Amino acid sequence: MSGKIEARLGELGITLPQANAPVANYLPYVRSGNLVNISGQITMENGELKFIGKLGKEYGVEDGQKAARLCALNLVAQLRAAIGDLDNVIRVVKLNAFVNSAPDFTDQPKVVNGASDTMVEIFGDAGKHARSAVGVASLPLGVAVEIDGVFEVA
Repeated sequence: MSGKIEARLGELGITLPQANAPVANYLPYVRSGNLVNISGQITMENGELKFIGKLGKEYGVEDGQKAARLCALNLVAQLRAAIGDLDNVIRVVKLNAFVNSAPDFTDQPKVVNGASDTMVEIFGDAGKHARSAVGVASLPLGVAVEIDGVFEVA
């Protein structure tokens, strides 16, 4: 694929990972009309789990932002698998982010900026979205961040 968004990824030095296969009885994405809902993406890179642990314990905000960025790149990889051409993205509608947090950690929004900034970096104004940033006691496989998303497409 060689559209505007693919060219932008190249300019940014971003290589999208392979879209991860689901690990249970669910779909990685569901398209309904002009919306694509993408299942939660974790900190998987080249088949290897990254960022295992809690924010405020094993990781600080900066590492949390890197973990959130990795989740965002996995979301975009799933989106490309769903629609083929990323130039068909009209808007990033919503991100729901879950941050594996120590009990006293309250900087979930700062962590999730790592994903939000990535969406704007890739899609420009169309990457600006609504979101939730929620602290949780644990996440699958002990990862630090999991993010799902809703995208409007042509």
